[in-house]
Amino acid sequence: MLFRAVPLIMTGLSVALGNKAGLFNIGAAGQYLAGTAASLYVSLSIPTSVLPVWLVWLAAFLAGMMAGALWGAIPGLLKAYLNINEVMACIMTNWIAANMVTWIFDVSSLKNMLEGTKSSYIYKTSTVMNDVIVDGVRQTVGASVPEGAQVIATRGGVATAKLGLDQLFGGSQVNGGILVAILIAVVIYVVMTKTTLGYQLKACGANRYAARYAGIQDRRNIVLTMALAGALAAAGGALYYLSGNTEFFWNTYQSLPSEGFNGIPVALLAINNPLGVIFSAVFMSMLQICGQKLTELTAYNEYITNVIIAVIVYLSAFMLVIKTWIGKLRSRKAVNK
Repeated sequence: MLFRAVPLIMTGLSVALGNKAGLFNIGAAGQYLAGTAASLYVSLSIPTSVLPVWLVWLAAFLAGMMAGALWGAIPGLLKAYLNINEVMACIMTNWIAANMVTWIFDVSSLKNMLEGTKSSYIYKTSTVMNDVIVDGVRQTVGASVPEGAQVIATRGGVATAKLGLDQLFGGSQVNGGILVAILIAVVIYVVMTKTTLGYQLKACGANRYAARYAGIQDRRNIVLTMALAGALAAAGGALYYLSGNTEFFWNTYQSLPSEGFNGIPVALLAINNPLGVIFSAVFMSMLQICGQKLTELTAYNEYITNVIIAVIVYLSAFMLVIKTWIGKLRSRKAVNK
């Protein structure tokens, strides 16, 4: 549950940050893919025989965030300078990202060729690969090197540190990624509530033109918000796949990652509070796990959890309407008294 909550925390923060600034970031799925692709490419390409594993992990994580920031900045630029609705721009960039990632991995050398039963899968970051020369031919082999082969470089073997969480939660996939996600959520909360930048972003969200009249650079803040939102969503993909537990299926053109869209109900349930996102993401993760167990252990279908999530989204979306109805009922009762 905690392992799968990590990408939900990050995409929830991405959507919540956009909402705070008056922008609906529905492009978290594409940004998540951009971060996934960049982090996997860096972590599986840099030889760990040259750089320490922890440094490769850090470089891959930062590369994923940078890729997401660049991808998120595109709808921000279109919104700020051409007044193109960010929802339309994000939907377009989502599918561009999906097909671009598919193409990048299709032509790359990162496809899992060591396991003959695998197809269209990228190596886990924890997989150890040796680039060797056998009889004058360069090839990639696993941890076991053929006799007489010359090892050129060793790649892979990168995974997020467990930090003792594997002992606390025995038999689970949880790792230090959950702590990184919580730390980022706390940082976003401090930035949005205690800094001038956070005030400016919220001012632009309340009224872009009034903020401009007050001397706030609304265009810059719109682009910055979408770039930060993209970096957060991408960090979710990076943390999930840099765990070393999960293989990435590169045929993404068939569907967009659900984590990008599940960040929307996470943010709505948390009322866009960065700290609340932590708990709502864990709750959503629990629902997903329970849905799988429903199918495995009972006669019920796992899609019942999707119905529950949909109800949560609708109730969260109509929160203001419900508050208005309650207010009117109270006013009527007060008048009748």
